[in-house]
Amino acid sequence: MPMARNIFFAAAIFGALGCTSQPAPTAQAQPAPQQAQTSPIPAPGSAPDTYIHAGRLLADPASGAVLTEQTIIVRAGRIVSITPGYTDPAGADAIDLRNEFVLPGLIDSHVHITSEQGPNSRINTFLKTSADGAIAGVGFGMKTLEAGFTTIADLGANAEAILALRDGIARGDIDGPRIIASAGGISIHGGHGDANGMPRGMALHLRGPGVCSGADDCARAVRERVRDGADVIKITATGGVLSITAAGLGQQFTDEELSAIIEAAHAMGRSVTAHAHGVDGINSFLRAGGDSIEHGTFSDEESARLYKENGAYLVPTLLAGDFVAREAAKEDTFLQPAQQQKALEAGPQMLGMLRRMHAAGVKIAFGTDTGVSAHGDNAQEFALMVEAGMTPLEAITAATNNAAAHFRLDHEIGTIAPGKAADIIAVDGDPLTNVRELESVDFVMKGGKVYVD
Repeated sequence: MPMARNIFFAAAIFGALGCTSQPAPTAQAQPAPQQAQTSPIPAPGSAPDTYIHAGRLLADPASGAVLTEQTIIVRAGRIVSITPGYTDPAGADAIDLRNEFVLPGLIDSHVHITSEQGPNSRINTFLKTSADGAIAGVGFGMKTLEAGFTTIADLGANAEAILALRDGIARGDIDGPRIIASAGGISIHGGHGDANGMPRGMALHLRGPGVCSGADDCARAVRERVRDGADVIKITATGGVLSITAAGLGQQFTDEELSAIIEAAHAMGRSVTAHAHGVDGINSFLRAGGDSIEHGTFSDEESARLYKENGAYLVPTLLAGDFVAREAAKEDTFLQPAQQQKALEAGPQMLGMLRRMHAAGVKIAFGTDTGVSAHGDNAQEFALMVEAGMTPLEAITAATNNAAAHFRLDHEIGTIAPGKAADIIAVDGDPLTNVRELESVDFVMKGGKVYVD
């Protein structure tokens, strides 16, 4: 990813100030990514350093190296050093994790933090305001943070709600996970993401500004999302399970519209991720130069080739597939008939899809689509990833190194290293032996502040 995008993400999410005079890249000619640099280590100040004594430490999951009896020094929210042995200077704040397994804060690349699916989801469309969504997001955000997820990407929430929440957390006004926000989504008229399943007058009133038709109009929608403050552009390249319309799961944007969206986004320093189930929409989006796919349910051999050719990430969201399949099988399901049919079609396919894509060498970033399932249950995705053929270490790497690189934030998060944000979690057992240990986190630090101890 070009430096313009690295600077954007660092400024938007961490409050850094920066600018670049380099021209923005286009989808046709993007320079190779530059090596991200860690932020400077703060000089000693009035507040004492924090010393974390880690019995077992997986500082860099991609390396697979587990160190023992290490001391992590944290200063002003950043990691200063990692040294062998247990150091405990007089007067220092010490955190005893000698009996714990310590690893970087987890990253969920796909959530909906301002809402949660349930029997009242449809009526809430009419009853809840953007302010209600922001307030709900505070509670859901804390559940997520306390589950060990120190960074999340919200892909689709109302722009006013999610941007207020993102910025309030970044300023320190409220607590919650670091948020990467799409500030809404982009959809075709009548497609997944439009206001479907209601009378026309209501639909027109509830329709968001990201609905478009035609290449020029879709480029306009991208630019408006950027204007609003989007960190990343999220589109619905195919039909979706939870849209109340019998429009299937196939491609919805035309190839020309996809190209226009990606070109406009890249020109303004944003990456594009696509909700996509049907293989036609997946492959068309990847051919157009898209950066990542959410779900990827019917990905095939050609998809695998295109993922690798583009360097694109797959965010498999197995937990959402598992949830909707189980819900659709209930006699008293809250899903509408069109939703139920699509859930039974797509949900059972997702484990096999990830097994094939992983075997083919596609890059995987952890993501759950939480908000479909319950907030705070995000870590249940790990066991499903292992069931699909990934090792526990590979699944953890997807939620740390890979997810950080996916969002071009690997200079700030994803590993425990000097200069990076002090996002650190710990569990009692060994998640490399039993990945379900991550479903019960004993310690959470984000940016040097302890939330679970």
